[in-house]
Amino acid sequence: MSSKKAKTKNEASSSRGGIGGESIVADCGRNRSTCGYCKSSTRSSISHGLLTESLTVNDYQALLDRGWRRSGCFLYKPEMEKTCCPSYTIRLKASDFVPSKEQQRVRRRLERFLDGELDAKSSEQTEERDISFSREVSVSVRESLGVANREQNNQVEPIMKDLSEKIDDAVQRCIQSGEFPSNIQIPKASVKRVISAKRKKLAEGSEELLYTSNIAFPIVAAIRHTETSVKGEKNKNVEENRLSPEVVSEKLLSAMNKVGEFTAFSVKVCKGHINFLSATRVTSLDRNEGEESLGTTSTKSSLNNLHARKRKLEMLLKRSSFDPEEYELYKRYQLKVHNDKPESISETSYKRFLVDTPLIEVPPSGYDDEEKIPPCGFGSFHQQYRVDDRLIAVGVIDVLPKCLSSKYLFWDPDFASLSLGNYSALQEIDWVKQNQAHCSTLEYYYLGYYIHSCNKMRYKAAYRPSELLCPLRYQWVPFEVAKPLLDKKPYSVLSNYTNVSLSSSSPQASETLVESTSEHEDMEKGNTNNDGDEDDEMYNSDEDSGSSRNRSDITNILISLDGPRLRYKDIPRIKNPVVEKQLESMLVNYRKVVGAELSERMVYELR
Repeated sequence: MSSKKAKTKNEASSSRGGIGGESIVADCGRNRSTCGYCKSSTRSSISHGLLTESLTVNDYQALLDRGWRRSGCFLYKPEMEKTCCPSYTIRLKASDFVPSKEQQRVRRRLERFLDGELDAKSSEQTEERDISFSREVSVSVRESLGVANREQNNQVEPIMKDLSEKIDDAVQRCIQSGEFPSNIQIPKASVKRVISAKRKKLAEGSEELLYTSNIAFPIVAAIRHTETSVKGEKNKNVEENRLSPEVVSEKLLSAMNKVGEFTAFSVKVCKGHINFLSATRVTSLDRNEGEESLGTTSTKSSLNNLHARKRKLEMLLKRSSFDPEEYELYKRYQLKVHNDKPESISETSYKRFLVDTPLIEVPPSGYDDEEKIPPCGFGSFHQQYRVDDRLIAVGVIDVLPKCLSSKYLFWDPDFASLSLGNYSALQEIDWVKQNQAHCSTLEYYYLGYYIHSCNKMRYKAAYRPSELLCPLRYQWVPFEVAKPLLDKKPYSVLSNYTNVSLSSSSPQASETLVESTSEHEDMEKGNTNNDGDEDDEMYNSDEDSGSSRNRSDITNILISLDGPRLRYKDIPRIKNPVVEKQLESMLVNYRKVVGAELSERMVYELR
């Protein structure tokens, strides 16, 4: 393969991939290795590989939707019928996401840490255990957790006391301005933490409701009592119409906004309640000298600016590049969490795994249709999480036309108790929701592979409602439909859903199956000639590739011959029949694993 770095859209000279540039791949054929999931002693993990240093974001999106993933510049796809642990691509439509109770606890736990109420103590438990904990504990433990949760909700937190004082100040300002009578006795404001069950009743909108105060109701009661005793029933009716809880809460909100004390908090009123909601804002940061300027954004919790918050959390999205600080964190993570040997970790392996990317960068500026691209553009990114400027986690992600694809996350072992894997996933789902306003096609969050036979991977199904990709027809199947099939055997044609009762599934699940498209001409066939003792296979000769049908299927594959791009049908006939048959066998299998459309769009590089 020619050595070239990923080009920007403006540098690209072709647009076969849809958004600038062209995809060039070299076929690595079948690869066998030991399995890190089932710990098999034999080379039972079987996949097909492609090597690339130039790949358009549209082409990679299409490859994801055929079951491919990338590790640096290496693309791989499990051979599902043959491999020991079939890996299904799993995704989630961000707008449909409903967080579980455990996921909500993760958010609250991190907020309590930022408030200074919790210390991030090192924990031996892995991210997978923490995320799936609520599904594994016994009923009695769950009940005790519920009691502890209720006791916690009744405790007065420092931030609640601070908010109450600010409301009291607003009440006094309303009295001084004449909006409230001065001859009434008003109780002190009380702010309470909102439990999840009541959040939808007290607030409207998508922001998370954290605290609320009903002070407007006792204020109205006190005013009515005073006006009735002094001026009589007639004036009572006038005041009743003028000062309802809704009106009083609006006046208090106005008084607080004039002082500007809640600029860092999202404060709203609803049905007479003053609600304090968790909000985020996106701001541009000054770039360090030498760092490329590409519209990098930082997402900060607006609660960080409230003086009661002891710690500040910052999230910085930057293009994929080598960062010594990130590398040091990666080493600590691999050594302490995965127990890797020190000699197995190097800058070279780290760059190859998490920094190198074949994706052709698409910047937001200069793009023809700016409504179809997020502010950061498309490509590969590192999402940094910092607490008081200390790097605690890095998420490696790809931003593509239809999705944010989560590739890897490494975090500081000192902060294991904060469940940063779960928290980062929730933040990435939120990011997709927020950026749909800029890119209407950006709807999905891809969580990588789901392996039903591996307990450590099952936590991914907790992000609901999720879908799994059928390995045969490449239809998206709701997890609830796929699960009964996977319970029976690790490999299953998930789109054979007619054998599963859909009576318990939602109408949306049925619609997803009906609307999915399939590519029946590309259905993969099993290898009946595999003896299991061969070395890594470069190519798979499952079929008689000399047949006229197979040759007609591969005629339009785009091939690179040291520069020129030609369709296979336009290449002069190879005189050596053995070489010709071997090449056609390679092309048949290549077309099978990438699909007809991509085989005619991406450039197949012959070495």
